[in-house]
Amino acid sequence: AREEERRRLRRDLHDGLGPALAGHLLRLDVLAAKVRGDDAAASYVDEMRAELRGTVDEIRRVVEGLRPPALDDLGLVGALEQVGNRISRSSRMQVEVDAAKLPTLPAAVEVATFRIVTEAVTNAVKHSAAPHCTVTMSAEDGRLRIAVSDDGCGIPKGSAAQGHGLHTMRERAEELRGRLSVTAGPGGGTVVEATLPLPHRHDLAAPRVEVAR
Repeated sequence: AREEERRRLRRDLHDGLGPALAGHLLRLDVLAAKVRGDDAAASYVDEMRAELRGTVDEIRRVVEGLRPPALDDLGLVGALEQVGNRISRSSRMQVEVDAAKLPTLPAAVEVATFRIVTEAVTNAVKHSAAPHCTVTMSAEDGRLRIAVSDDGCGIPKGSAAQGHGLHTMRERAEELRGRLSVTAGPGGGTVVEATLPLPHRHDLAAPRVEVAR
């Protein structure tokens, strides 16, 4: 419910307040051109423009904090492909996203999946020295299954995978009554696996409103 409300708030701010403030900025730009010969008026308009731009920037930060914008702009798979392409361009590791056709996902599952995958891929870039990383996702038996596997140096023998990033990923999975594990890959490297339960279709449907007759 919290994530659904965040999605609604982000949509309202992005589609309503954002364009309205952008329109006010354009009007101030026109006004600034008209009062250019009046130093006092021009200074006042410039001050208003600076304050409004600051407000727009603050709203943009709030919007991005509520929910990753790419989820609404590109969908979950598209957002993860965007992350993978960016990492592939900026590092030596090539990231591939392989996702089967997914059902409509609750906002909370989308956000948790996005955060878990981006954290796991970032960890692979930092620690694995892997040339390749693959993200796979599928929905079956009422669960979303996620795996992020790399062909890097793997987990050192005798040590347990730990750290703030892993703790955060596990918390996100467990918050949705899911599970997360980090294991050595069968051919080397590391595999981060998460399983998140999905609600039944009727749980996602809008509630019926009975009208008294």
